Amino acid sequence: MDAKNSMSPKQQLWRYWRGLGGWNFYFLLKFALLWFGYLNFHPFLNLVFLAFLLFPLRVEGMHRVRNIIAIPIGIALFYHDTWLPGVNSILSQGSQVAGFSAAYLLELVNRFINWQMVGAGFVLLVAYLFLSQWIRITVFTVAAVAWLNILTLGGPAIALLPSSSVASGTSAPSSEESAPAAATLPPTNENLTAYLNQFYTREKSRVSAFPAALPADSQPFDVLIINICSLSWSDLQAIHLDTHPLWQRFDVMFSQFNSATAYSGPASIRLLRASCGQTSHQGLYQPANRECYLFDNLANLGFKSQLMMDHSGVFGNYLKEVREEGDMQSQLLSQQGISHQITSFDGEPIYNDLELLNRWLSGTTQQGAARSATFFNVIPLHDGNRLVGTNTSADFAPRAKTLLDQLNAFFDVLEKSGRKVLVVVVPEHGAALEGDKMQMSGLRDIPSPSITHIPVGMKLFGAAAPHQGAPLEVKTPSSYLAVSTLVSRLVDGKNFVAPSIDWEALTQELPQTEAISENENAIVMPYQDKVYIRLNGGDWVPYPQ
Repeated sequence: MDAKNSMSPKQQLWRYWRGLGGWNFYFLLKFALLWFGYLNFHPFLNLVFLAFLLFPLRVEGMHRVRNIIAIPIGIALFYHDTWLPGVNSILSQGSQVAGFSAAYLLELVNRFINWQMVGAGFVLLVAYLFLSQWIRITVFTVAAVAWLNILTLGGPAIALLPSSSVASGTSAPSSEESAPAAATLPPTNENLTAYLNQFYTREKSRVSAFPAALPADSQPFDVLIINICSLSWSDLQAIHLDTHPLWQRFDVMFSQFNSATAYSGPASIRLLRASCGQTSHQGLYQPANRECYLFDNLANLGFKSQLMMDHSGVFGNYLKEVREEGDMQSQLLSQQGISHQITSFDGEPIYNDLELLNRWLSGTTQQGAARSATFFNVIPLHDGNRLVGTNTSADFAPRAKTLLDQLNAFFDVLEKSGRKVLVVVVPEHGAALEGDKMQMSGLRDIPSPSITHIPVGMKLFGAAAPHQGAPLEVKTPSSYLAVSTLVSRLVDGKNFVAPSIDWEALTQELPQTEAISENENAIVMPYQDKVYIRLNGGDWVPYPQ
């Protein structure tokens, strides 16, 4: 018997180890992206894929077939390891994407390509081809994937680089009552999930109480809530409009307000249901108690509900969602005769907001002493909007300045009119102007802190004792329930005729809400001075800095 035939089957199998070959570059590219925080690496799935590629096969043809099969698997796994939107999210947004103009789609594709990263990938490829002549790269790849799996045994995520910073725009609750007890436990997947569940359980019991009826000496006034699409503190800072004069004219500013979402429909539903605690994204599309609807609570006290928009509301079924989930059944105020200088990303006109506001004021003035509550949604800052007569997206900065200037001018008109009006400015979410390691500029599939940290302000016009000096700043973590609570404290209108207004007392002990945000497939949550994210129901990982 010759030596070859005397070998055991196990010994023969060892002869067919072939290494990873070109797949080494695939993993090296992932390691590089992970090192700089651009990847949501799934260690165990990559280990299984690595084992599939390494398993020795005796027949050369089977080895070639395996490599062919591995190509679509590798592509799918790479996509799964990125921060890009999941398949469910893409499918759910597909009809909206179909509404984009061709020019806007081309702009998005160009924005998506990071040429610096393409260049860095080419350099890595050349380095791999050069070093693989002398070094067994497979040994390094196997060791690295194994090590990454070992790291995940002790926590919910991977962090190759030390990070001492926290995502901008977040603040942990300052009081014992506002945070679940689980915040003291280590940040494991189980503890983070339990913390989130405790948050939603606690929120179910919270409600801002409105009076059953107004007192006899109540004063009539109007409520105007301006809901601005795509405006966050991060956006304002990026274009140096965080010091615009408008922000100094409010009586109260919420400096730590969280929109809880990064999409328009859900944001407006949350605002219209502001009188109850924060619900999950799925909960927005479930029936809510009548006491949750802010405009219903005002209507019960004699405020006539009104709806105003500077767009049609057709895109993304926005108007339909506002009516069905936000219970805003009022007829849309007429846009006829209003000019438009901006066209939306789907080709529809966006009407002049100052002209609409002046029309609204003219209408409320004609009502005399009647009370009204108006929801006004504006979208001139949405990504992809363009000036009339052009085919490219208009710069965000001049659009934002125009809008803030228009609101400032309207404030001047309101003051001169003497009309008693409570104005509340609550943006839907940010525009993601600068993007981050998880999302390119303009993408909002993940409700990052820089997108959901929005400027919210309130002001009384026509008050006998107007506020003097800088706005009173509410620094505690806040969301929609705080807005509803403050409105309920002002609803009798007595502060309009009071010789002085105690804003400190009015803003005392407003409900605090942790900066937890949720889109359909992503949850972002602060925990123990760090921010964590969970995608598509997977594991929690630290938000990359």
